[in-house]
Amino acid sequence: MNKSSLLIILVCLFSSFGLRAEEVNNPLDVNKDDRILILAPHPDDESIGTAGVIQKALKTGAEVKVVLFTNGDNNELAFIVYEKRLTIRKGEFLHMGEVRRKETISAMAYLGVKPQDVIFLGYPDFGTMEILTKYWQTDKPYRSMFPRQTKVPYPEAISPNAPYVGESVLEDLKKVIAGFKPTKIFVSHPADTNRDHRALYVFTRIALWDLKEQIQQPKVFSYIIHVLGWPMPRGYHLDLELNPPAEINDGEIAWQKLGLINEEINSKHDAIEFYKSQIECDPHYLFTFARKNELFGDYPMFTIKRQVDSEIYWQDLGIDDEVTSATLEKARNQLSYVAYALKDEYFFIKIVLKRNIDRDFGVAIFLLGYNKSTPFAKMPKIQLSVGWGGLVIKDKKQILHVKNAKLSAQGKELIFKIPLNMLGNPDYLLSSVKTHSGSLPLDASAWRVLLLEQ
Repeated sequence: MNKSSLLIILVCLFSSFGLRAEEVNNPLDVNKDDRILILAPHPDDESIGTAGVIQKALKTGAEVKVVLFTNGDNNELAFIVYEKRLTIRKGEFLHMGEVRRKETISAMAYLGVKPQDVIFLGYPDFGTMEILTKYWQTDKPYRSMFPRQTKVPYPEAISPNAPYVGESVLEDLKKVIAGFKPTKIFVSHPADTNRDHRALYVFTRIALWDLKEQIQQPKVFSYIIHVLGWPMPRGYHLDLELNPPAEINDGEIAWQKLGLINEEINSKHDAIEFYKSQIECDPHYLFTFARKNELFGDYPMFTIKRQVDSEIYWQDLGIDDEVTSATLEKARNQLSYVAYALKDEYFFIKIVLKRNIDRDFGVAIFLLGYNKSTPFAKMPKIQLSVGWGGLVIKDKKQILHVKNAKLSAQGKELIFKIPLNMLGNPDYLLSSVKTHSGSLPLDASAWRVLLLEQ
């Protein structure tokens, strides 16, 4: 029998069983030798994003660990609805963090995860993006908003009293990953509109680069939770599929679906029910994710080629038009696209906006460089801000004055020329762009991983 005949037979067999060829070798499939690490920004994310993964892994005999980035202790509205009282006392928010921790332990136990395999890091809810971009090599840690803490306040955390700085987060993640040696990691998405979800993704990428020589690199799968107006309809619909959000379904992400049987969907629903503190605030939302499948996908790494020609060749990423605010409808989608170039000893960025910079409207670019020869804590954390007053460059919270960093603006087009040494001569760049009206965020591009050609 020749290869063509065999292929035809296999295709017919797949069709007879209602299978597509890509489903036979689904990279999401788990076997008994897998070590599954679930990284969740807040209590409940691990259930709504990956309860199906957890069930399938445990059924095969694979090892599963679940790590909670924060205790979700900054959700004031959920606290008021759940506790039916208003408070500004910091101890009450820590109480909410403890409530949510116990909910997670119960939900995971219901799915079959042992309490010792549920790990809490205890970093500040709604504060981890600030830590990522501003709090490194400092003796003044980040101070959380409502709990008003500057160090991990939970005794059950992996590193109690660790200061709220980037080094603490990175070391905790590396400790977990190096100790467990996962074969697959499931983590929040770089285009999620929640700041903690985006920050956890970036921290995870950095931790894996740091551990590249110490462990075999796991496969990484990203799940998305927060996108404006998605998924719809709200509520428990076990007969519906979870499809990619239209806002970021532009063909660049190779989305993958993990199909769930009815028993797994029902168990996912039941696990979500343990999160009473969140359900009371929005009774239908969490159950929306208990559907026929779970959804995973990530942007590919983008290589920025080094140029030798005199004319700049722009490499256009495009913009997914992800919206981070439900208000100011008429001001949404102000980013048209972002493009990059690498020439000589400079990194170039071109941004095209849909309106001109004015007193109320501005744009900010975050550039976090990674160099395998330099500890990440020592690398610059650059923010380029353009407003009515021109270009402001910061490394973390400190303003820089760099003579050979240039901005040229023509109407709605901005071109930045940035010396590579200002970025720490990176091998990789983690980049994100956002626009704002005053202090109100409008658009934000997903965090993208850029490989700079050497």
